[in-house]
Amino acid sequence: MAVSATGEVTAGRPGRGRRVILWRHGQTSWNVERRFQGTTDVELTETGVAQARRAARLLVHLKPDAIVASDLTRAASTAAELAALTGLEVTLEEGLRETYAGVWQGLTHGEIIARYGEEYAAWKRGEPVRRGGGELETEVADRAAPVVLRHAEKLAEDGTLVVVSHGGTIRTTIGRLLGLEPRSWESLGGLTNCCWSVLGEGARGWRLLEHNAGTLPEPVLGDDD
Repeated sequence: MAVSATGEVTAGRPGRGRRVILWRHGQTSWNVERRFQGTTDVELTETGVAQARRAARLLVHLKPDAIVASDLTRAASTAAELAALTGLEVTLEEGLRETYAGVWQGLTHGEIIARYGEEYAAWKRGEPVRRGGGELETEVADRAAPVVLRHAEKLAEDGTLVVVSHGGTIRTTIGRLLGLEPRSWESLGGLTNCCWSVLGEGARGWRLLEHNAGTLPEPVLGDDD
């Protein structure tokens, strides 16, 4: 049997199940400066392009069937490196953009703590906070997770979808697809530039198979595989 992206058990030949690879974009100058990007459209640095090319050379071996990406330049440019190797077209989705963070956008980490320390601390405690007057994390998941599920549903039974997005959006999407409580989403560590996480179908829904990976996933050999 197989399990659909909505968790419904369906008939079919036994297989690995669908996989979703959530891939963070390459480095930008604002990443280096520890400046909050949000929905600001910042391009990749030369290092970021090199990171994307290296990661693409690895991810191509996972034989992706489809690529979808945030329409912000840093994600679209990252996705383009994998598209060049696979021949697949990239579908751009506004719903996969990074969290909109209002007045926080453009500020460095230190400036945010200095000006909005209480708001920052409340967010880190897991409280629902509109950082900088922007989106709640749950609102990001509300727009991003359905995009991922919609594209995953189009896959063949053992198909692989690559989603190129942003650190915060990927974390909230993983939390939503795994059914975790929003206040615990922060327990999913951040993704390094051009690293990825892998979700796979299981009998009880989506499972986190790899997190913050920068090499090809290895099979789990043991009692819990």
